[in-house]
Amino acid sequence: MGDKSVKSANGRGSSNGDLSGEAVASTAGMGQMRQPRLAEMVAAVLRDRIVGGVLADGDEVAGLDKLVKEFGVSPPSVREALRILENEGLITVRRGNVGGAVVHRPTAEAAAYMFGLVLQTERVPVTDLVEALAQLEPLCTRLCAARTDRKRQVVPGLKIALRDSERALDDAVAFEEACQQFHRRLVEGCGNRSLMLMVSAFERLWHEQQQGWAHRVSVLHEYPDIQLRQEGLEAHVALLAAVEEGDAVRAEQLAYEHLRHPRIRALADRGDSTVRAGAMGGRRSLNRKLT
Repeated sequence: MGDKSVKSANGRGSSNGDLSGEAVASTAGMGQMRQPRLAEMVAAVLRDRIVGGVLADGDEVAGLDKLVKEFGVSPPSVREALRILENEGLITVRRGNVGGAVVHRPTAEAAAYMFGLVLQTERVPVTDLVEALAQLEPLCTRLCAARTDRKRQVVPGLKIALRDSERALDDAVAFEEACQQFHRRLVEGCGNRSLMLMVSAFERLWHEQQQGWAHRVSVLHEYPDIQLRQEGLEAHVALLAAVEEGDAVRAEQLAYEHLRHPRIRALADRGDSTVRAGAMGGRRSLNRKLT
């Protein structure tokens, strides 16, 4: 016989997403709809605790015996629930004598990696990723310029990144890092969290592609020449001025032109190469907190 019930530790439902007899009963009269398997229901509760902050990054999930007692299900159902969460990258199940499971809260880096895997599976060309960024980053810039609090929340960070770029003009590696920071500030300052996370994921993917300047500078030691660096710096000066003045239309246009510069995001090889997520590392490295 299978498990007969799924319950919380106190036998009642709770705001933390614990399962109760009522939660199970509510699925009984749904006609042809399939009642979720017990393992999926247990996984849903634990998932809510992780993303809701009840379980913090690095915390240990309760042991098998405690989870069996809490939810009133069999050990195989709990093990399957943990496998579900591990496949989602939310926990790492430790094998051997140590045992247990460690929590990994979702990060933007993990999302970028998983999205990159989807693009790689679909054989999406790198040029497609570049085009998406060329459309989305100018929108972020426009939103930065439209913010009423831009002089307090956006402009200071852009000035710092621009100053770092000016100081590093003769150092190609440091200059590239400062330029990346300038673009990150524009994305992070847009004021729309969903857009920021999406564009940040795209940026991470682009920086990991072998065709991108970030990879070519840090790994292949191919540096943008001084003329290109100077042109990039001048573009950033103009972008900062437009954002500071609150000219959203001009800021968006300048960003669009800058990102479509034939050498800013030029491909190092032919344009038919596909996006690759593998460069971002395996699943175990996904859940490190971003610094």
